[in-house]
Amino acid sequence: MKNILDNFKLSDEQETYEQITETITKGAIFTGTNLWVLVFAIFVASIGLNVNSTAVIIGAMLISPLMGPIMGIGLGLGTYDLSIIKKAIKNLSFSIVVSLFASTLYFMISPLNQAHSELFARTSPNIYDVLIAFFGGLAGIIAITSKQKGNALQGAAIATALMPPLCTAGFGIATAQWSFFFGAFYLFIINSVFISLATYITVRFLKFPAADNTNIKSQRFLKRMVVIVVFFTLIPSIYLGYQLTQEERFNLKSNQFIENELIFENSYLLSKKIDFPNRAINLVVGGDKVDSLLQIELSKRLTIYNLANTKLNIKNALSFQTQYEQLREEGKDKLTYVSNELMIKQKEISILKHKLDSIEKDKALGLQIGNEIKIQYPAASNVYMKRDIQKDSLSYQIFITNVNAGKLFNNREIDKLKKWLKVRLNSSTVSVYAIKE
Repeated sequence: MKNILDNFKLSDEQETYEQITETITKGAIFTGTNLWVLVFAIFVASIGLNVNSTAVIIGAMLISPLMGPIMGIGLGLGTYDLSIIKKAIKNLSFSIVVSLFASTLYFMISPLNQAHSELFARTSPNIYDVLIAFFGGLAGIIAITSKQKGNALQGAAIATALMPPLCTAGFGIATAQWSFFFGAFYLFIINSVFISLATYITVRFLKFPAADNTNIKSQRFLKRMVVIVVFFTLIPSIYLGYQLTQEERFNLKSNQFIENELIFENSYLLSKKIDFPNRAINLVVGGDKVDSLLQIELSKRLTIYNLANTKLNIKNALSFQTQYEQLREEGKDKLTYVSNELMIKQKEISILKHKLDSIEKDKALGLQIGNEIKIQYPAASNVYMKRDIQKDSLSYQIFITNVNAGKLFNNREIDKLKKWLKVRLNSSTVSVYAIKE
């Protein structure tokens, strides 16, 4: 048993306290190299989030130096060194401002403003993110204290994901989507607090010497501050974790209900939407109609799946046969309408054509009548015939212009001409007007 426990000892591979402290304090300073690396990591992470590339985001987390000041706070708390705490908080605050500014600037000028899954993944932190940050922080600080660094620190940087939440918060500012900002910034706070807590616990476990200028009173104050900060950071994550668990359970039970209960002979499920916030299951069913009585019966069976107070909404979609019949009927109606309209237009065309033919015939008849009158009365220089369509008969009007005819067209001659025209035109109404020039 002792040999097994000896495998977990850290003292054989542990660096000196001075070397560990120097490593962490150097990493907590954001000037020169660390600052430029931070800026470049911010842009890499923002691009990765913008194009939804997991590989690019992982690369940004590997080069990000944000772990330094966070572990610096934990080291200062563990050794009760206020100077390290103040310096680490100052540098962490500076790095947060730089990160938010750079990421906001990038998302403001980027033409891609659509939020993808990598962005959404940083907006809903919960208790599981607390556990990841804590155990990732433990792995990171253990790696720093060891002579054999290995890949633990890089792995901890990826697991705790400090850079993406800050860039997501910048996206929220740039696009004025404050749910993104608050959700992502809370995730960053969780990571920061619990990485610091892991560092604090490890430092106390390894019995780092306390700072020379510390006293019992300041030590108690710092311990109380650690408890208070951890408590108020933890409480919302517990609630959000509980909500996540409830949502997963609701989704599982709802899918079981759908798979087991919605089996109909002539109906089929077209789509489903499980709405946890409103505790509703929305379904679209094709085929035969699911009537209201069946829907009521299905709603009663929700309690069997622990889905009490859940609303079941089933919408009946038209089956393919019904859609075909409906389209066919609509097609028939449209065809009938078009046919009727075509018949009306054909009648109108026929009437217009008949009128045109009548006009052409009257024109030809008028020329012929005029020539015949000129033969009988050579003095008539021009003859014009007009037909009026009346209700019960045809009426013709003849206008005759004569030149130097004297009294040729007197009343007697006009009456004689009317009688001839009635016979010639087969009309009972003929008017003759002789106009002398």
